[in-house]
Amino acid sequence: QVQLVESGGGLVQPGGSLSLSCRASGTIFRINDMGWYRQVPGKGRDLVATISSGGSINYADPVKGRFTISRDDARNTVYLQMNSLKPEDSAVYYCNAQIVSFFWQNARTYWGQGTQVAVSS
Repeated sequence: QVQLVESGGGLVQPGGSLSLSCRASGTIFRINDMGWYRQVPGKGRDLVATISSGGSINYADPVKGRFTISRDDARNTVYLQMNSLKPEDSAVYYCNAQIVSFFWQNARTYWGQGTQVAVSS
């Protein structure tokens, strides 16, 4: 059993910053890719950023230069530092991880419960 627990959402003014974190717990042999996605009501879940186990990083164009993804493998945690926030960044943010629980298994996809980010004056 694996769980992803997110924290750090909230309300912030335009131009402000927020930091999200997501910790994986449970039966974990290895974590491959980790990432963040976001979703607004009535739309699909969009990629924000991903980071591989080797440290390769990918950002969606709307967040490049403003958001920074990182991971701490000792803590099974992925972070998202969000700077220069805009109202259009408002969404529910979900963390995602590809986790291998036992060495003989393939990786499975897990999602966090989501955390609300609201950018408004």
